[in-house]
Amino acid sequence: MTNWAPLILTLKLALITTFILLILSIPVAFWLSRTKSRIKPIIETIVTMPLVLPPTVLGFYFLLAFSPNNSFGAWLDNTFGLQLLFSFTGLVIASVIYSLPFMVQPIQSGLKNLSPSLAEAAYLMGKSKWETLRHVQLPNIKASVITGIVLSFAHTVGEFGVVLMIGGNIPGQTKVASIAIYDEVEAMNYSAAHFYSFVLFAITFCILLSVYSLNNRHFKGLWR
Repeated sequence: MTNWAPLILTLKLALITTFILLILSIPVAFWLSRTKSRIKPIIETIVTMPLVLPPTVLGFYFLLAFSPNNSFGAWLDNTFGLQLLFSFTGLVIASVIYSLPFMVQPIQSGLKNLSPSLAEAAYLMGKSKWETLRHVQLPNIKASVITGIVLSFAHTVGEFGVVLMIGGNIPGQTKVASIAIYDEVEAMNYSAAHFYSFVLFAITFCILLSVYSLNNRHFKGLWR
């Protein structure tokens, strides 16, 4: 009998992570698209590093930071009662950091390519920077925002190294679909591994297809 719990947990993790990333990434992307600060290259480097670092490297440092034996982990435990290792909350925090560039970069690119005259016209009408961003700029980069949402969701669905090191393999709490596939292969239960793999494959394919279809329609509309 197929156990749907890993798939449900995976979707839950991806939805929560994507929502948090959307809230965090919009101000970060806006600042990066407009600032001329000297620290901009440093911030861009930090945001982009999860794209090139092996997941196990990030997972290892998360493991050290979140450990109760570490000063930061002990402070979280003593102050807030948070034990992030081998917990769903720890998975969410690690996933947000790991998928951050997949949300920030599309939104940053969209904002950077907008004509400055849009914001200038809004400012002349008495709109604040926040009102301009919310009512003028973001509606004009819908394709970029949706791309960021979809890529972040898909990337979180496919996580393995980071979630394995932070969450371990606790059924119903941290055992997501990618970990379930690994377990089933080790147990030589290929039918279950195939089921989980096919569902993730189908989800990822549909998500990416929707992004490319949306972008193609968007660009065709620009040329009309």
